[in-house]
Amino acid sequence: MTTLELAADETLHVLVPSRRLAEAVEELSPRVRAHRVVPAEGPPRGEPAQAQVWVAGGGSAPPPEGFLDALPRLRLVQLTSAGAEGFAGRMPEGVVLCNARGAHTPATAEWVVAATLAAQRGLPSFVREHDAGRWSFATQRSLVGARVLVVGAGDIAATVGRMLAGFDVRLTYVARRPREGVRTVAELPELLPEADVVVLLVPLTPETTGMVDARFLAAMPDGALLVNAARGPVVDTGALLAELTSGRLRAAVDVTDPEPLPEGHPLWHAPGLLLTPHIGGEVPATRERATAAVTEQIGRILAGQPLANVVDAY
Repeated sequence: MTTLELAADETLHVLVPSRRLAEAVEELSPRVRAHRVVPAEGPPRGEPAQAQVWVAGGGSAPPPEGFLDALPRLRLVQLTSAGAEGFAGRMPEGVVLCNARGAHTPATAEWVVAATLAAQRGLPSFVREHDAGRWSFATQRSLVGARVLVVGAGDIAATVGRMLAGFDVRLTYVARRPREGVRTVAELPELLPEADVVVLLVPLTPETTGMVDARFLAAMPDGALLVNAARGPVVDTGALLAELTSGRLRAAVDVTDPEPLPEGHPLWHAPGLLLTPHIGGEVPATRERATAAVTEQIGRILAGQPLANVVDAY
């Protein structure tokens, strides 16, 4: 178990991204001193440079060059997101990396269900027809009874499964390691041709980068829906564009590669695509849950308890 030990009278200096979070951690104890920092403006100086904890705003963008080097007493980098790909493997010796696992779970799972349902029922096309003032009757697909393959078997995937239960879907989970109720990624070639909907909920790692390539997509049946709530680079953008342009597959994505999607990129006009700008977890309750994860972690430090949600430990 990983702990961050403090002397009985030692002040805990915490770098935070917002005033709201500063107030929340300082309410825990008079021993906590919060300092608001904006890493893009440069490393902290003076008392903030003595911080033992840095609460970073997310996990997709790596820390600015030289920022960690300017914090000689740093012991913990606490993320407010579950994704940690920008920080994992980059911690200096003696610094622990923890994420906020679960903070984004309900909202991201809700996005998966909302996007899947909207795409299956053709709502994006009906909205476009509405804007054009056209009454365009059409029969669309259904989510009820669909064969749904979820690639990933973490807490978001489990929550998606619970939310989909009311639609009587035939649900299959796939993960790197098989366990009860979870198939292995080695079985994807035989599972993909049987899926009406494929949902991506994997972390971005060297193994998952580009895993959804032309071969993966070709194994999906005609008319199937790909739903990406993971990270953009999990999917080969060129391969996805080819399938969308041909009209063979459809997709609903909250993440892209590149991201943000630049003006003029062909994904903006790809047929059969529902695209949102990485807002899956962006609801007010997510910020509250992230704040709760941070304050719980600071409380553990003050109580001498093991850290929660450790991603990298020295």
